[in-house]
Amino acid sequence: MRVITQHELGGPEVLSVVEAPRPRPLPTEVLVRVRAIGLNPLEARLRAGEFPLVGAPPFILGWDISGVVEEAQTWRLRPGDEVFGMPLFPRPANAYAELVSAPALHVTRKPASLSHVEAAALPVVGLTAWQGLVDLAGVSPGDRVLIHGGGGGVGHVAIQIAKALGAEVITTTSPGKREFVESFGPDRVIDYTAADFAEELRDVDVVLDPIGGDAPERSLPVLRPGGHLVTAVAEDDPDLAARYEAEGKHFRGIAVDPDPVGLHHLATLADQGALRVHVDAIYPFDQITQAHHHLDAGHLRGKLVLTP
Repeated sequence: MRVITQHELGGPEVLSVVEAPRPRPLPTEVLVRVRAIGLNPLEARLRAGEFPLVGAPPFILGWDISGVVEEAQTWRLRPGDEVFGMPLFPRPANAYAELVSAPALHVTRKPASLSHVEAAALPVVGLTAWQGLVDLAGVSPGDRVLIHGGGGGVGHVAIQIAKALGAEVITTTSPGKREFVESFGPDRVIDYTAADFAEELRDVDVVLDPIGGDAPERSLPVLRPGGHLVTAVAEDDPDLAARYEAEGKHFRGIAVDPDPVGLHHLATLADQGALRVHVDAIYPFDQITQAHHHLDAGHLRGKLVLTP
């Protein structure tokens, strides 16, 4: 099979397509013939050596996949089943590949309403939003929810999940993405170049932060007492966490993990028409360098997807 690997840390040019042995699924695992792979900003950081999550090269990046079960060493799935998921995260899943061996519990049946390309774009961002809003913050009908970066991968999915939960949704974005963000149905959109959310908002129940920077600190006054900040970026800031707790507010960091229950809920929302994922661009395997240049450039609308 073909895989994309790297033998040194650096820019997108260190990535190359090579031949590799076919993986063999262990008991309780499935072998997935990959149809599409979602790209995530974390992978660019790992490629460049900014974050040593997967050790030293050589290694194969990637977690988000959608494809067809080719072999099944489990009763949970059968050959021919269409599945999607983010296996093994944060351990290496070697997902930049034509075939991926994955624990059966780390994938679930692909929603019929989504193509493989769309489904591959969903797991990491969808589970980050679901686990943050549902498992950590317990969003319920009528809650006021602020989602930073509504035009990004996590942000545009989180808007839809929060709306499906019955929340009032406020989001921040740049002026160039405003129309895009509004298409996902938030109740209010704040252009961060024209207005300061920290001055505009008070008594928010939940803030979801997938962007970092100064957003977690500046979100402190907008939360009501007992409210929740859930951050996917600044979870290791004990001083900021202490400031939140001193004001009777909750500071929670999220490191997304494989979750078949969450995946099932995402699939259900998609098939109900309540959740869609936007793919900014699709790249074939042989254009992985161009794909990572796009990833490095940032300011994406939704997600990038790779197709073997």
